[in-house]
Amino acid sequence: MPPGAAQSQPTLESKLEALQCHFTWDLDEGDNKLFRLRDKLVDVGTEEGNRWLGHIYNLRGYIQYKLGFTEDAQSFFTKAAEAFCNIREADEGPWLVVNYGNLAWLHHLLGDQGKSQDYLSKVDALMQKYPSPPQHELHAETYAEKAWTLMKFSLDKQLLAVDYFEKAIAMQPEMLEWRTSQVIALVSASRHSTKKGLKDEILEKMRIAKEQDPENLYLSAHYLAKKGERRSKKGKGIDEDEVRELARKILRNPVSSYGGMRAVLSVYRNNLPVDEAIALAEEALENHPDERFLKKCAALCYKWKIIFFRESRPKQSMIERAISLHEEMITLYPDSSLVKKIALANIYAKKDQGTAEQMYQDLLKMVLEPAEKQVIYSSYGRHLFFDCRDPRNSMKYHMKAAEIPKQSYFRENSIKHLKKFKGKGRDRMCGEIEEFLENLPKL
Repeated sequence: MPPGAAQSQPTLESKLEALQCHFTWDLDEGDNKLFRLRDKLVDVGTEEGNRWLGHIYNLRGYIQYKLGFTEDAQSFFTKAAEAFCNIREADEGPWLVVNYGNLAWLHHLLGDQGKSQDYLSKVDALMQKYPSPPQHELHAETYAEKAWTLMKFSLDKQLLAVDYFEKAIAMQPEMLEWRTSQVIALVSASRHSTKKGLKDEILEKMRIAKEQDPENLYLSAHYLAKKGERRSKKGKGIDEDEVRELARKILRNPVSSYGGMRAVLSVYRNNLPVDEAIALAEEALENHPDERFLKKCAALCYKWKIIFFRESRPKQSMIERAISLHEEMITLYPDSSLVKKIALANIYAKKDQGTAEQMYQDLLKMVLEPAEKQVIYSSYGRHLFFDCRDPRNSMKYHMKAAEIPKQSYFRENSIKHLKKFKGKGRDRMCGEIEEFLENLPKL
């Protein structure tokens, strides 16, 4: 070992730990969550002009490394640098700080300390040439990328993302995509907020952001969805022509999960006949028959019609189409198909109860993370109640879902079912449920 090597290594590691990049942002998640996130990022697409393309490639590179695909990771980090330079129309700039930090970490973890040191030097050079303002810890570009990355990971990071976007916007108010993403992060965070007046405040922020970024159909669709929620609470209907006009615009645009299709379909579901949502999704799929994201959208619409709109008896042809789409989804999204398998079981319940039950039993035997077990328990509880007419066993599975200490839609839904069942007071199990709810920790 060369003299001084033992002393230099801690210095290199301390420099790496001080970097602002994906490897230091506490993004550790289970493999299943990473696979789901990777699939979402793939569905965004790589259409030219996407202002987030550099950020997308950076995050995909980090995910590929965490999943063990180191060559892919390096390739994505290289694509990220190229995308940033093309979008910013410059060979270098502060937007490369995170990217170079990722590459420094990657080469360090792969054992190439020389290249790691080279990228550390590049980070230092950029930070000296493009320092952050005195009152801010980080450069605006770094705050924005950190914010965008955090908002992709979980709901409990949304408010932190909003704060980081706020700091970035204060330094570079002309960056419209930062304003738009901040509003969308705020919408996500508000879903679990009890603050009075917050929803009206968010709607106004969305309106302003939409006026500033009128070409952003993703934002326009979310704005219509939020406006529809507010109007329905006041007993008013949404402007259906406005919804249909937005849908036509989205159909004309390149396919992307950032294009607004998924959001506008939700507006259709909540404000127009769900059959119109199905027709819209099928039209989009007819225009782009090989786009898996559109197949996913169509499958979702059929799931709404068959599972959630229970007052209508679905035709056999509709059930077969739904089954076909969901089976294709499971093939197209092999690493993130749990929710699709649950939906397929629920659809089969309308055709063949025995097949549906076997599918659920197979799901219950899977080795999964607690959050995924919670999804299955809650979904199976719902299936037992509505499809099997077995309320007692249903409540047992809702209790299994609720006792998993993970805040989620599924936990809340199971608790709601338990409270509703207990409130009727017609079963000897009600006392057990009451005691269970009283002892259930609040998250």
